[in-house]
Amino acid sequence: MNIYIDFDDCLCETARHFSFLVKELYGKSVPYENISFFDLQKSFSLTDEQYEHLMIEGHKPEVLISYEETPGASQTVNSWLDKGYDVSIITGRPNSAYEPSRVWLDQHGLERVKLYCLNKYGRDSFIKNSTFTLELEDYYKMKFDYAIEDSPKAFRFFDHLPELKIMVFDRPWNHESELPGENYSRCYDWDTIRKNVR
Repeated sequence: MNIYIDFDDCLCETARHFSFLVKELYGKSVPYENISFFDLQKSFSLTDEQYEHLMIEGHKPEVLISYEETPGASQTVNSWLDKGYDVSIITGRPNSAYEPSRVWLDQHGLERVKLYCLNKYGRDSFIKNSTFTLELEDYYKMKFDYAIEDSPKAFRFFDHLPELKIMVFDRPWNHESELPGENYSRCYDWDTIRKNVR
């Protein structure tokens, strides 16, 4: 069994932290429940300069390590690893975030999972030929049985796997998104995800 898991807002509560960060930096009060767009610049009504600054602040190593775990994530992932399942964390975080992301996983008991940075959204110049950076052509050679993802913008990365079952982690920014097919299902927590993987 091969499983793809996105990092932010699947394993940890990234958007909740950004909601606090925006208030701290700019005095803007946008509760997590009101983050209506995956594009945080749009959700928080930020200028280009503010958004760039927010991304820098939100990707500092000490900040990335501090993100709260989504309840049940580590327990569920470890139960799969114990069964011999192959689990890959495939994140759109820039390659500069790899080390603190790896630390976060290790601190949450997920030392056994593989972590890859995939340039999902054209945000970064990725390091070529590293052990943790995936080029799109390499990613498309990978096969998965299940995927856990929150971003509608990432759905296109699953088109090459017609049998893949995609569990969309329910978040405010994907409430209005139409799921692309019957192999997509909306999941509200890790307990539901665990029950769906069989």
